Amino acid sequence: MNDQHYNFWQKQFANFPTIIVANGEIPSSELSLSILNDKKKRIICCDGALQKLLSINIIPDVVVGDGDSMDAEMLQQQTNLDNSQTDSGSLSCRDAKFCVSTATHCIVTEGHKIPYYQDSSEEYNDLQKALKYCMASGYDDILLMGCGGLREDHFIANLSIMVMYSEQLHLAMLTEHGVFNVMRGSVTLASIPGMQVSVFARTPHTQLTFTGLKYPVNDRSFNWLWQGSLNEAVGDEFTVTAGDDEAVVVYRTLQS
Repeated sequence: MNDQHYNFWQKQFANFPTIIVANGEIPSSELSLSILNDKKKRIICCDGALQKLLSINIIPDVVVGDGDSMDAEMLQQQTNLDNSQTDSGSLSCRDAKFCVSTATHCIVTEGHKIPYYQDSSEEYNDLQKALKYCMASGYDDILLMGCGGLREDHFIANLSIMVMYSEQLHLAMLTEHGVFNVMRGSVTLASIPGMQVSVFARTPHTQLTFTGLKYPVNDRSFNWLWQGSLNEAVGDEFTVTAGDDEAVVVYRTLQS
């Protein structure tokens, strides 16, 4: 990724103080790693992704899930909340106040105590549990990572969950190749000339208008998802307008 694109996306993600990392592809790009290493951001980790984050030397602020995706040995290495409030040799919790206020256990691993918020509900998957945790904690402006790669069915489900929860939260999803945003009404997004853009409406009844793209659209609906794909930004921004405030997913590639 060249400097122009790197700086562009760093600016786009500056106002996302919370990151949720799901159990998909391990973030590996320079951009992804720089965001995860930003000490100003809090990292909420779905429990299946914990070992992946540890493998790239990222210690999350809290782990959320039911434990079925975690390493059995790691699950056994838990302390209760009372123990996590005291110093124990070289062990340290990233944020003791955070741990005390939200978690009942801490996972002890690699010299750290990581607050573990266990949700055994069978009704939701771990990404939903992490989003519900953020809502209960009053967190908004959330960047989703680790949602792509590996199983395609999981990615489609994660994208659908993002659309559903975007009614209550401001969300974006970063993969190793691009960024998904959910919009309603009329939204203008920043771009770089040549950036590839795709727009996906949730229903074929949604009336769409595109301006600032190579192939403009004026008050048109699409019967198929592919019909709004493979467009291109021609300037520093473009606007997508959806009739009746229907949810629309906009995808921008990380590089032109």
